[in-house]
Amino acid sequence: MARRFDAAIIGGGIIGVATGYYLSQEKLKVVLLERKFLCSGSTGRCIGGIRQQFTTKSSIKVAMESVKIFEHLSEEFGFDVEWHQGGYLFLAHSEDKEDAYKKAIEIQRGYGLDVSYISPEEARDVVPSLNTDGLLGAAYCPTDGQANPFLVVDGYARGIRENRGEIVTFAEVVGIKPNGNFLVKTRDEQYEAPVVINAAGPWAAEVCRMVGIDIPAEPDRHEALITERYPKFMEPMVVDYRADGCYFQQLHSTGQLIGCYTPDPKVSGKDLSSTSEFLREMGKRMVRVIPATGDIRVLRQWSGSYTMSPDGSPIVGPTDIDRFYVAVAMSGHGFMFGPGIGRSLAEVVVNNRSSIDISEFDPARQFGELEALK
Repeated sequence: MARRFDAAIIGGGIIGVATGYYLSQEKLKVVLLERKFLCSGSTGRCIGGIRQQFTTKSSIKVAMESVKIFEHLSEEFGFDVEWHQGGYLFLAHSEDKEDAYKKAIEIQRGYGLDVSYISPEEARDVVPSLNTDGLLGAAYCPTDGQANPFLVVDGYARGIRENRGEIVTFAEVVGIKPNGNFLVKTRDEQYEAPVVINAAGPWAAEVCRMVGIDIPAEPDRHEALITERYPKFMEPMVVDYRADGCYFQQLHSTGQLIGCYTPDPKVSGKDLSSTSEFLREMGKRMVRVIPATGDIRVLRQWSGSYTMSPDGSPIVGPTDIDRFYVAVAMSGHGFMFGPGIGRSLAEVVVNNRSSIDISEFDPARQFGELEALK
């Protein structure tokens, strides 16, 4: 016999647990099904950066809402999630990039974001060890930040359980049958619920196909590394947007550097192997941006999936199947968007509308121009 709940959520990363938490606060009895263990997918492999510098209304508003939530999560959860507002610094080494940042800043300021375009000298005030050779300027938002993905997911998961919800790990969903309510099948159990939310990250497209929906959510591989502890010398995430650039930050909690870059060409699929090429190349790219990093030793490297949409923006909301919702294709921004998307989607499920306009994430939209600050 199937166990009954008010909502079944598929996926135990930040999107799934945040959505489940906010639904449980609305008195819905939630079950969250995770194919492995919490944070075993993309969230547990991300580098923990949180920014608001985007170019579309929904992305900016959701990111700003997420930052507001992150600011109070430690208090809400009752333990430190290692939230720290060190900012994001986007470097411009070409006139094209400089123009793109300035246009983006105009849009962002229109929604109330504290962001500015600063000179190379001002950028060195923010990061004194920054190499400014060839630097034209930088986009800087001091309210961007970082947090620990594992602690944030744990806090949301505890909240689900405290609100009489259940989390079932090692429960891969193998079938979904719409029949009035949904019958969600794992290898060991069956769950019945009137609402299903697909937050399955790299497996989102497979889950959608279980109910006859095709959704353009395709994973590709990104590699990352983390170094030994080092005395604190930088506050923001530094983003070098050159074709052979990278992005990295110093963890406020440990002093370690953590970062990655976007591979070109992209590496499609769910393969999570690591390469020696990345290790060599990432080191060179970091040293070019901040020469002082050359003496810092790498502790380990790993890979994770970015589940991409065609336009680089998330796919969130109701689908053609009544009461089957998706929160997928975060395109590398799942952790930073997680609280805002989780709360907004919970509002849509309960009230059929959200306090933040997320219409640009509509699953039925025509996918157009790529997010400029992807």
